[in-house]
Amino acid sequence: MPQVKHYGCFQFKAQITPQQIDECFASMSSMVGRIPGLLDFNHGPYDSGEGLNDGFTHGFIMTFASPQARDEYLPHPIHEEVKAIVVPCLERVVVFDFNLPL
Repeated sequence: MPQVKHYGCFQFKAQITPQQIDECFASMSSMVGRIPGLLDFNHGPYDSGEGLNDGFTHGFIMTFASPQARDEYLPHPIHEEVKAIVVPCLERVVVFDFNLPL
């Protein structure tokens, strides 16, 4: 069964502080080891001179053990708690998933 890469880009609201951004990503990182099948989480601010970020300032990548693990993560109560912290801070978000070949 293929692993799933789940990645997203965030544009935070103008009034959101760097401390609040750190809290958002800390809450997201805390899901690893608490939600079955969520294998890792990486994040960071946009860092390229290419300028193709369309106003998005931060990104993240998660790896799930399988499409089923990703599907079970989406409604998971811990994910819902994290969304309650993160989503109110966002102006825009894009999330995109793809499967890694076997």
